[in-house]
Amino acid sequence: MDERVYDYVVGHTTVPDPVLPALAERTKAEAGDFAGMQIGADEGAMLTALARMVQARFAVEVGTFTGYSSVCIARGLAPGGRLLCCDVSEEWTSIARDAWREAGVDDRIELRIAPAAETLAGLADDVVVDLAFIDADKPGYRTYLDLLLPRLADHGVIVVDNVLWSGTVVDPDEGDENRTALREFNDHVVSRDDCDVAMLPVGDGVSLITRRA
Repeated sequence: MDERVYDYVVGHTTVPDPVLPALAERTKAEAGDFAGMQIGADEGAMLTALARMVQARFAVEVGTFTGYSSVCIARGLAPGGRLLCCDVSEEWTSIARDAWREAGVDDRIELRIAPAAETLAGLADDVVVDLAFIDADKPGYRTYLDLLLPRLADHGVIVVDNVLWSGTVVDPDEGDENRTALREFNDHVVSRDDCDVAMLPVGDGVSLITRRA
């Protein structure tokens, strides 16, 4: 998508209030080169819509960074819904905590600072996930999927970010560990017989994964 079309998409996508644009600007100012890890307004709006569509009562985010996606998910939760955020950075999630308070969603978010695989593996056996968003270390994607899919509600969806990796996922060059991990993950998901996947050109590419009945 070229810049003109992307600007048009963003210009026709709902941004609910000034909190998210302000968070995006703060992330650019404080995160420097890492700011590219933040999702855009188009993807954020999609996450809110998906949370509402599945009437999410329990959602999981793997990789929180400065909080843009978690604000979007939390805003779409069903009444009484909860969001569990998994991250390993106190520094970046301190910005997220500020954004949650400003957005008025901090009362429905729990943040656990620990390796996400440990947090997910430690969930109670009866925990059912309505919506999950995976946006963390790319070599860990398959592990996160394996831990989340068995818990996914029949109506639930797992959203996986960066699956196109700026369009370079089709490049055969093996020099980029993340690109290689994403290509292997994409190949793995589409070959599984326990889930269905739809890959969309939103943001840096997202895959929507549902559990096959």
